[in-house]
Amino acid sequence: MGEILPYLYLLKIGGRYGFSMTEQSAVNAHQPRPNIFDRYVCSPTIFRSNREILRPSYIPSSLPHREREIDQLAAIISIGLNGDRPSNVLVFGKTGTGKTATVRFISNEASRMTRERKIEFLYVNCCEADTNYGVVQYMVNSFITNPEERAPYNGWSMERIYTLFKEKTEQLGRLVVVVLDELDRLVYKAGDDLLYNLSRINDDLKNSKLSIIGIANDLKFTDFLDARVRSRLGEERIVFSPYNAGELSDILRDRAGLVFQEGVLDEDVIPLCSALAAQEHGDARRALELLRVAGESAERERRTKITAADVYRAKEKIELDTVSETLRTLPYQSKILLMSIIIHSEKRSMMTTGDVYEVYRNLCNSVGVQPLTQRRIGDLLSELDMLGILRARVRSFGRGGRTKEVELAVPINETRDILAGDELLKSYRTSHARVQTTLI
Repeated sequence: MGEILPYLYLLKIGGRYGFSMTEQSAVNAHQPRPNIFDRYVCSPTIFRSNREILRPSYIPSSLPHREREIDQLAAIISIGLNGDRPSNVLVFGKTGTGKTATVRFISNEASRMTRERKIEFLYVNCCEADTNYGVVQYMVNSFITNPEERAPYNGWSMERIYTLFKEKTEQLGRLVVVVLDELDRLVYKAGDDLLYNLSRINDDLKNSKLSIIGIANDLKFTDFLDARVRSRLGEERIVFSPYNAGELSDILRDRAGLVFQEGVLDEDVIPLCSALAAQEHGDARRALELLRVAGESAERERRTKITAADVYRAKEKIELDTVSETLRTLPYQSKILLMSIIIHSEKRSMMTTGDVYEVYRNLCNSVGVQPLTQRRIGDLLSELDMLGILRARVRSFGRGGRTKEVELAVPINETRDILAGDELLKSYRTSHARVQTTLI
């Protein structure tokens, strides 16, 4: 009977549409099942070229409203085209003010200047290569084409990797401009030892020269530099001011003309994107992201017009609370630990690792979870600190040892509600009173 039912079902379907099962099979043989992507791939698009043009990584052929900064940097780097070493440069400015785009633009222009390559630009993002070893290892491997000869990610001493970098630089026989983007992040994490060595490397080079361009968001990071490093590194300084709404509109119109079909933008879309981005210290990245996401939103709905409503939808999507998403996706042990901190903070805002662990262990027992060791809890506290969810500061008691003082960095009520929505912690409210009795 089980084998007959599918057959009867096919007869019923075939009869409903007026053809036999044989005819149905023939139709199925010539008409493959539609692909789930067909409705998106085959729909009309409002983008006429690569939408990467609306991303910050795209370097256009011109940078509106950055002509003065381009001219300043070009005047400094031009010395290298004559065989001399340019001054080191520090470039400051808030996020989205065109610092990286301007430096990359200068790099592209310098490579087009002469057939004989006189300048080698090495770009390093110090958020990705965030240690002194990592920065030098990345620069060394930029010179090496054979993967088998590349320096390893770890295992070498700093002296060995730096010596190899000097050798590779010397072999080039030309000016090397090292661009250290997000330099303030590197200094805060790893100190200024690498900058000291790079700033005096020309004393050891004979055939080549090296200059540094440091790009930073924080104007105050130079206060953490040794006086000798500060004077050598900041021979020239360029400060990028934020864009205003009018300047952002010009940038968006240039990019929109390259990427969108004619007539797809309502007249108030670009002014709205510019105004919203100008409210946040004139961030061009923000304006471009709003325009791109608004366009993709309209495209998914198979519309041929981008409206102000699409921009507002894009704003809501971009501003999705990242803290809430981070909290929801934490491992359950981290959630229990964070809930323990919340319970304790209702009595005292500041607590030590020992205080937290006592509440954590009792809460684990209440929800039926095996508690971790206190050492592992210390590691989890460090991870939550890195995420910005709490602040964990090490406090020394002399011979009495050291401990971490823990303080929440996110709103208690909202965090508690998010954590209480977890299946494991639904019993939190019932166990709350019982756990509170353990507090000293």
